[in-house]
Amino acid sequence: MLRVMSWNVRNGGRDRGGPDRRDALARVVAEHRPDVLAVQELRDRDVSAFADRLCLRPHLAGSWFGQPVAVLVRPPWPVLAAAPVRRPFHHGAQRVTIGTDAGPLTVLGTHLHPHTGARRRVEAGWAAAALRPARDGLALLAGDLNTLDPYADHVERVARLPAAYRRRHLRRDGRTVDSRAVSRLLAAGLVDLATAAGPTVPTGYGGAEFADMRLDYLLATAALAGLLDTVRVLRTPDTRYASDHYPLQATFALNPPPPLPR
Repeated sequence: MLRVMSWNVRNGGRDRGGPDRRDALARVVAEHRPDVLAVQELRDRDVSAFADRLCLRPHLAGSWFGQPVAVLVRPPWPVLAAAPVRRPFHHGAQRVTIGTDAGPLTVLGTHLHPHTGARRRVEAGWAAAALRPARDGLALLAGDLNTLDPYADHVERVARLPAAYRRRHLRRDGRTVDSRAVSRLLAAGLVDLATAAGPTVPTGYGGAEFADMRLDYLLATAALAGLLDTVRVLRTPDTRYASDHYPLQATFALNPPPPLPR
């Protein structure tokens, strides 16, 4: 089975003037042992040291204006290709293709714009385009999309937010909930794997800008969605205080490719 985790770790695990949460982050990853870890908000984080500690191989995308993102892969899953997406994402996007027994799997880890829905919609288009070559095969978009889904009525939830944070989730009319980024990815043929998983924010660690929201997503091509085994939000004592987001994890009926004949 292939285990994939997506997690916004908030400022690399250490806020300026706040507690050091880096050991808690490492404990969670060590306990749940993802084969592929898409991680967001890596400010001031030594990603190589973190990856070495957990026996993962890091692939980092630097940030234009915000914080880096990375996709980390556990051996023996072979990495066939890895490169940042060359678009000016506010935070960044990293694309990694690994080998599986069902063919190549492309994973795109990203973190969409935190403040405006219009910008998130543009970035969603870039992400969809980056996955287009794999749309008939196995592909997964994993990350904090900062966007509410288009299925539910979020009006009351958004109304509970302070005004400064409420604007992040409304369109220019000040009333309509802005779910265009996720809608654009769904229109590109991706499948939302975690519709019933529940909210990913807030945790017990801060989160005044959240109100029981799911902002973190795993979106798959139809071929990969057909191999889904389980998906859940990881709510444990460590994840409650390790970040202001809970990690989202899925398992798929995939295995490393068989070894090449000698």
